[in-house]
Amino acid sequence: MADGLAESKSRYLIRRIAGHPATELRTHTEIAALEGRNHLERVRWRDNRDGSTEQRDVRHVFMMAGAVPCTAWLKGCIALDAHGFIKTGPDLTPDDLAASRWPLARAPYLLETSRPGIFAVGDVRAGNIKRVASAVGEGSIAISLIHKVLAE
Repeated sequence: MADGLAESKSRYLIRRIAGHPATELRTHTEIAALEGRNHLERVRWRDNRDGSTEQRDVRHVFMMAGAVPCTAWLKGCIALDAHGFIKTGPDLTPDDLAASRWPLARAPYLLETSRPGIFAVGDVRAGNIKRVASAVGEGSIAISLIHKVLAE
């Protein structure tokens, strides 16, 4: 993990996190335990640099999932960018299409991957703006493109 949020988060989110007096940013740290009876009472975390652990009374934890794509299993099958996000449509280079043996005369559609008829939307897609509303919108666009592919 980086020493801060600037490498992977938007300025808007960084300002919100840094500007809240009750928020403490812990880099190089992972949650080791969540404890409590009927609700969250304590959190124990581990510093990944030295292995030390610390426990604090905490009632709320906010977790961000999806900042690092879980796409290693697609490597060699679908074109990925340098960070592991799935490349689609105009982000696919001629080399990407050649490597995947793109068989069609047409270029990939907007959300289509380097494999014809396979689409990617949401946070896993390279170039996505990482917002729920955009993922929902991309999903609706993908549905219409899937219908288009099926009609070909």
